[in-house]
Amino acid sequence: MNTKSLSSHKSKEPQSGFLYIVGTPIGNLNDMSFRAINILKNVSHIACEDTRQTKKILSKFEFTNYLISFNQHNYLKKMPKIIDDLKSGKSIALVSDAGMPSICDPGEDLVKEVKSNGINIICIPGPCAALTALVSSGLPSSKFIFEGFPPKKKSEREKLLLEVSKNDKTTIFFESPNRLKKLLFQLKEYCGGGREIQVFRELTKRYEEHLGNNIDEVLHHIKDKEILGEITVVIKGVTKAKQDNEFNKDELKKELNELISEGLSLSRASKYLAKKNNLRKNLIYNLY
Repeated sequence: MNTKSLSSHKSKEPQSGFLYIVGTPIGNLNDMSFRAINILKNVSHIACEDTRQTKKILSKFEFTNYLISFNQHNYLKKMPKIIDDLKSGKSIALVSDAGMPSICDPGEDLVKEVKSNGINIICIPGPCAALTALVSSGLPSSKFIFEGFPPKKKSEREKLLLEVSKNDKTTIFFESPNRLKKLLFQLKEYCGGGREIQVFRELTKRYEEHLGNNIDEVLHHIKDKEILGEITVVIKGVTKAKQDNEFNKDELKKELNELISEGLSLSRASKYLAKKNNLRKNLIYNLY
């Protein structure tokens, strides 16, 4: 179906045989749009990550509908039935626990499969934690990279952190509260404690909190605290990649000697300072 004919259906939503991707609040249920409520109320059924979370929306706005779970544990089994239902003329809404579906959840696989079957898809836009944090951060927002949750595998994680340390674009991460301190210490190792950063906790909720302005400050603020809630991290990119001839040799030599006196080997200290300053390791090594 072409763009013109898709547009002509929007005044009569929801339409039979359409998949509706519906954005839902990331914390404050008052952010729910009138259009989203209409879709969720009137589709044949709703596919959601956790039925308990979606029931909160239905209860808040006083309507009911049939819910089916669709998450990372069961999506492969559930997709064929959803495709069959859409082909039979049912309208289905896809929602995540919070925010836009298909971001860090199996919704993207469903959308791909639906499109490959020639079925119509309409997105009902809504809140997104990544963009909410970005525009609230005060950091450059015209160009940015969203990385989702950092990988747990050590080699993949180190590769990503090295990329972040050199990238000139703002980077956005999601992170669980119990792993936030580990991520910040690793960012400090790769980017330096002075790198500008904003950490957001519980966006749009009653106890929303913004922490900054650099990695060291955030670490100092949370060092003795228990971190709770949803976390989004926004990191400023490097303003200008350092060239090999653009570094203070005396300052780096002093820092290198201090690290070695504290017990680090020359190789390990050189590697650390190279990552921190975006320089080649042998340049640091040769200062000793």
